[in-house]
Amino acid sequence: MIKWLPALKPDGKPRYMQIADAIETAIKGGEITAGERLPPQRKLAERLGIDFTTVSRAYTEAHARRLVESHVGRGTFACAPAHARHEIDPRRARDEDLSMNMPPEPQDPDLVARMQDGLKTVSANLISLLRYQSTTGGVQDKAAASSWLSKRGMVPSLERIAITPGAHATMTAILSTMTRQGDVILCEGVTYPGLRAIAARMGLQLVGLPMDGSGILPDALDAAIYLHQPKALYLNPTVQNPTTLTIPQARRMEIAEVLNHHRLPLIEDDAYGFIPAAVPAPFATLAPNLTWHIGGLAKCLGAGLRLAYTVAPNARAAYALAQTLRASAVMPSPLCMALATRWIEDGTADAIRHFVRTESAARQKIATDTLAGYDFRGEPEAFNIWLKLPMGASRAELMGRMAGRHVGLMPSDAFTILGKPDEHVRVCLGGIVQREELRASLLFMANSLSDAGWMG
Repeated sequence: MIKWLPALKPDGKPRYMQIADAIETAIKGGEITAGERLPPQRKLAERLGIDFTTVSRAYTEAHARRLVESHVGRGTFACAPAHARHEIDPRRARDEDLSMNMPPEPQDPDLVARMQDGLKTVSANLISLLRYQSTTGGVQDKAAASSWLSKRGMVPSLERIAITPGAHATMTAILSTMTRQGDVILCEGVTYPGLRAIAARMGLQLVGLPMDGSGILPDALDAAIYLHQPKALYLNPTVQNPTTLTIPQARRMEIAEVLNHHRLPLIEDDAYGFIPAAVPAPFATLAPNLTWHIGGLAKCLGAGLRLAYTVAPNARAAYALAQTLRASAVMPSPLCMALATRWIEDGTADAIRHFVRTESAARQKIATDTLAGYDFRGEPEAFNIWLKLPMGASRAELMGRMAGRHVGLMPSDAFTILGKPDEHVRVCLGGIVQREELRASLLFMANSLSDAGWMG
């Protein structure tokens, strides 16, 4: 039996997690070798001056990570470190959809290892995670969702939280509960193309509202409600796709006042709200009884999770949403829910979010440098820019010239609800493209835009 003793830090991280982390570090570093017996739980608790149950939970955590194995009557023993990594399948490595606005992908080995360790830990419960489970998540996953939503200043009861299979499916389900064919939904004049696709399939009429530099105009919203008798308003209010605009707090309060006056439901698509370091309070805190808040994880953690943390206006609405989702999607993936919960509990989710934030800022700087002199809007926390093409340039021609490069372009046609599409394109700075390839592609785009022969 070794005399190993973990060092506990007053950093707010749960002690059981610190002990499990220390076991993992010691095994990987050779301080504890395979086959060595760890201190008995009660003895380690006495040495550390902590409760026995904390150590017991730490050993259980270490067992879940496959760091140790226990034998009745003999004790707990270290396993061999898992140094081997499965090779990347090249058939999947470059599979991407450039029509989507994707966050930068982590490349730091330590962060990737943390993400993979979470998946390895979750795999200990693989069999149970392959079962049919709750339609909108169990208590453990909803508690993690509540913790994550608190980063946006929300403290909803668990009965109002629904873990849903992505923002797109959630919007479809919400609209299914409140509309029928021919109904009107209000939205921004330039808005998320996924909403257009959903509305078209459901036979809903989208009415775009005029915008200024602070978002939709409250007076125009008020007038449209009187004129069209809509069923709901849809907003993507933080780092809006595609314009990167964030509605400031003062304008949010004005919009909320109109919504509260008319009792009009709001679908708040907060896909990018978790990324910026400082953002205005969500509408769900200003008009909680009217707002469907969709905190998607696609942009801040990863689209492949296909998860969103949705807050319904009340428990009854959450139940109605659950019934609709059960009929259309059955449930979100338990495996993905467990992984997201794990990442939130051990801090990996925050590390991913910090990476996306800092890497997006670096890429925005590349765009500023390479596209100097061109008219575009971007924000440090956004992983796209909204580029206005110079006089004579064509969005169709530019997209043709950029074909084959790992920089996604989407023309204004996909986003425009109010008026005629103009010569704007959304340029995605994220995805699998790395900084130097991005710089080269944006330089190529800048040179293409300045091509005198094309511009005429």
